[in-house]
Amino acid sequence: MRIVIAEDDPLLREGLALLLRAEGLDVVAKTERPEPFLEAVDEHKPDVAIVDVRMPPTHTDEGIRAAVEARRRRPDLAVLVLSAYVEQAFATELLSAGASGLGYLLKERVGRVEQFLEALHRVADGGTAVDPEVVAQLLTRTRPDAGLDRLSAREQEVLAIMAEGLGNGAIAERLFVTEGAVHKHIRSIFQKLDLNPSDSVDRRVTAVLRYLEDSRRRS
Repeated sequence: MRIVIAEDDPLLREGLALLLRAEGLDVVAKTERPEPFLEAVDEHKPDVAIVDVRMPPTHTDEGIRAAVEARRRRPDLAVLVLSAYVEQAFATELLSAGASGLGYLLKERVGRVEQFLEALHRVADGGTAVDPEVVAQLLTRTRPDAGLDRLSAREQEVLAIMAEGLGNGAIAERLFVTEGAVHKHIRSIFQKLDLNPSDSVDRRVTAVLRYLEDSRRRS
C-alpha cells in the first residue's frame, strides 16, 4: 500500500510515517501544504492519502479542498481525513455522498493504533470509516423523523455503528451479539423505515442518512 501524508503538524506527520512504515506500509511522500500534496499525488500515484482537514495558509478547509482535487485527478484514490474536531458539514457530506474509499477520523483516534490501522485498511479496500465520536455527535443533534421514532434502542445503536462503515460481522463483535442477531435488527430497521429490497438505492446508506439529513438542515 502506497501512502501520501498531508499534515502540517510535524510531530503527527512524522509519527504517522513511523507508525505506517513499522507496519510494512510504503509512505512515499510527506507534505505540510496542499500544493506539494497534490504534486505528490500526481508523481507517486498512491493508493491512499491521509489528509488533515485544516492546513496552511488559512487553516480552514484547505485540506478538504485538496483531497477533493486529488480525487478528481485520481478517482480511485482512497482518502482518510483527519481532524481535531467534528466538522459537521463535511462529515454529513461524506456520508450523504455514499462514496467508497473515504474515511473521517478524529486525530485522537490515531493514538489507538489498532482502530486507526483498521480504518486505514477499510478505506484502502474501498470501504468507509467514520469516527464513532463523529457519529455520536451528529446523532445527538438530530431530531428523529416519524420512521426513526419506531426504532428500538438497540436498532438505533446498530444504525449508529452502521454509520461508521462497519459490516454485520464487525457490528456483532462491537455489541457482543451474533451476526444473525445483527441481521435481524437491520432487517427490522429497513422495514420500519419503509426501505424495500427492490429499491434502487443502497438501503444501508439511506437508513444512515435518515439520521443525518435532519441534522444538516438544522446546522
